[in-house]
Amino acid sequence: MMLTARTEQIPVREQHDIVSVRQVVRSWCLNLGLGLVDLTKLVTAASEIARNTVEYGGGGTLQIEELRDGLRQGVRLVFEDQGPGIPEDKLTAIFDRFYTERPAGEKFGTHSGLGLSISKQIIEAHRGRIWAENRTDADGTVIGARFLIRLPAAP
Repeated sequence: MMLTARTEQIPVREQHDIVSVRQVVRSWCLNLGLGLVDLTKLVTAASEIARNTVEYGGGGTLQIEELRDGLRQGVRLVFEDQGPGIPEDKLTAIFDRFYTERPAGEKFGTHSGLGLSISKQIIEAHRGRIWAENRTDADGTVIGARFLIRLPAAP
């Protein structure tokens, strides 16, 4: 059973917070012993989700957790935003290449639909998992989206 060894939460509300996300994820990955190439790819994936948190979700937070199970360790990133959430039937499709869910009135071509697809490819190439879910209040009303990344450290 994986236990949380340590945790840190940082705000992701504005564009400059994306830089903070990159720095924090880089630091944590270094502490977990990831190589420079792997670290760079994972930081890229995290910054893509942070950018979506700001642009689509009205801002939110990143909680990063070190996971341990005996000698095995890993990391979990949890991005939570305050946006409209994701249509239930699109929770998987948002990771497809070129998929976009444009806000009403936004012209076509503003977003490439590649960020989440690339993030998924990076995470899965490192034996990890990435997924999205909606956050709800006690009444079941959607109050935002949650993106989760779980990544084992290399053996």
